[in-house]
Amino acid sequence: MKAKQAMEQSDNVEMEDMVNHPPHYNKAGIETIEAIKAMTDDGFEYYLQGNIMKYLWRYRYKNGAEDLKKAQWYLTELINVIEDDKS
Repeated sequence: MKAKQAMEQSDNVEMEDMVNHPPHYNKAGIETIEAIKAMTDDGFEYYLQGNIMKYLWRYRYKNGAEDLKKAQWYLTELINVIEDDKS
């Protein structure tokens, strides 16, 4: 099945990055994560933690490795926020 999907997408069509930049989270040039960061202020770290837990919880039942990569993305973002706060 994955080989079939790869073949269908190999016609010089760029694959969408559903982990780092899903197209449905970027409208009018605004990344949703940036809007959430602006709206939540100090709560942004908790938002990131919640998403890490969500993707770790569901990866076996929904999107497998893609959900683990999303959890990793949110963890990396949380680490960056924490490190930026210290400097």
